[in-house]
Amino acid sequence: MIYLKLFWEFFKTGLFAVGGGMATIPFLKNIGESTGWYTYADLMNMMAVSESTPGPIGINMATYVGFTVGGVPGALIATLGEVTPSIIVILCIAAVLKSFRDNRYVDRAFYGLRPASSGLIGAAFVGVALEVLTGIEVATVGMVNHMSVHGDLINWKGVALAAVLLVLTNCVKKVKDWHPIVFIALSAAVGIAFGFAGV
Repeated sequence: MIYLKLFWEFFKTGLFAVGGGMATIPFLKNIGESTGWYTYADLMNMMAVSESTPGPIGINMATYVGFTVGGVPGALIATLGEVTPSIIVILCIAAVLKSFRDNRYVDRAFYGLRPASSGLIGAAFVGVALEVLTGIEVATVGMVNHMSVHGDLINWKGVALAAVLLVLTNCVKKVKDWHPIVFIALSAAVGIAFGFAGV
């Protein structure tokens, strides 16, 4: 039964998360809250691992959650659930690609989806920023977000690390062209060395 639930939850995520991997984060947050498979802090850790590994973030996170909940079979089933809607849509579009390419209704539908995708990604960004840079925790009950403060209001270690990364990636000419994986590895090393448990 757990495998069927994994497939269904990630099938819905793959079907409705339009706009790329970051658009899956609100769906993943909802899955964690409704199933109890992981906490919001676990979701932040999954994001860090998914961003650090090759491949699309949504698929990486599906694999991670599936493995955590149901081992290797769970990882395979959750990943399959995530990619199945895309495969179905691509097969349908490929069959009628010529008519889709110039269809004004399809063009208008995608134009309307862009703000929705931007909103989902923006909401995910705000949730991650609040969790990592402050002591504010956001919990969703129904359609309403509830905020509560745990510990200090500002996570100074997280703010300092984010500020250093912002300066290095935008202002220091020798450093700003480095590959993103270098910054991820350096941030992980700083977190280990200085015990940034809250970051």
